[in-house]
Amino acid sequence: MTRTAPRMLILDTDPGVDDALAMLYLRAHPGLKLAAITTVFGNADVDTTTRNALYLRQRLALDVPVHQGAAAPLARHRGPSPAHVHGQNALGDIDLGDFVSPGPDPRPAFEAIADLVLAHPGEVTLVAIGPLTNLALALRAAPKIAGLVAEVVIMGGAFGSQGRSGNVTPFAEANIHNDPEAAAEVFAASWPITLAPLDATMSCVLTNAQARDLAEQGGDAGRFAHAVSRGYAAAYARHEGLDGCVLHDVAALSWLTRPELFEVRNAPVAIATSGPRTGQTRIAPEGHARRLCLGADGAAMTRDYLDVLRARP
Repeated sequence: MTRTAPRMLILDTDPGVDDALAMLYLRAHPGLKLAAITTVFGNADVDTTTRNALYLRQRLALDVPVHQGAAAPLARHRGPSPAHVHGQNALGDIDLGDFVSPGPDPRPAFEAIADLVLAHPGEVTLVAIGPLTNLALALRAAPKIAGLVAEVVIMGGAFGSQGRSGNVTPFAEANIHNDPEAAAEVFAASWPITLAPLDATMSCVLTNAQARDLAEQGGDAGRFAHAVSRGYAAAYARHEGLDGCVLHDVAALSWLTRPELFEVRNAPVAIATSGPRTGQTRIAPEGHARRLCLGADGAAMTRDYLDVLRARP
């Protein structure tokens, strides 16, 4: 990296196995500095995702506040949790031991997002790896944050450029599909967005052999990465025929650390909010241009992931 100081990040997340794997990378990478974790429903209900965020904060020794966020979409009922992918506890059904949740910070997620951006204009990068409800609520509460955030990086969407059009429907990716109205509000705002859709993230695969090597060579972090990803990898074997698991959320962070690994197009984005294509992302004829990562060197991203975790076990 060429930056002289690490990027200040807010991680808006719904942990989630791949969220946990991304937090390992964020913790270990010297170019990234976590300022706060905000939670949202998605891979589980928000009480569970918040419990998981608090567990991961303790497990990974992250000295940052955790703010609980939205429990449901802006304008529709919450869909079922994908327990068949992330497990009943959303962390691959690993044993959480005797962990007792201390409870989140009292400020709600959308307030924490707005407050941090307002307090550090031009410095905060907002990384959203779950549904976009908290971001939409933060914009409603403080619209001027759109002009003060350094960057918004979103894992979500699919454009079909690599044969990937959706993972929860033929048209829609889960994070956008979980709250399409929120996504529409987020993409209508003037802030700078980089989108890491399935087109890029599906190429970032941690193979089972790599996970075993990480468990042997990556210290405690490597052992945790292996353990938390076993059920997730089994789900990918059942549903995709993969020998390993996809590091969707890691790919979003990789944009910040290895942008040269992505194929990028600048274009406006529209979100479908009704009908059978609800949650679909498509390139629009007009609007704010977004940086779209429509391809990536997934093998290089995975190698970088392994190197970063081994460097700080």
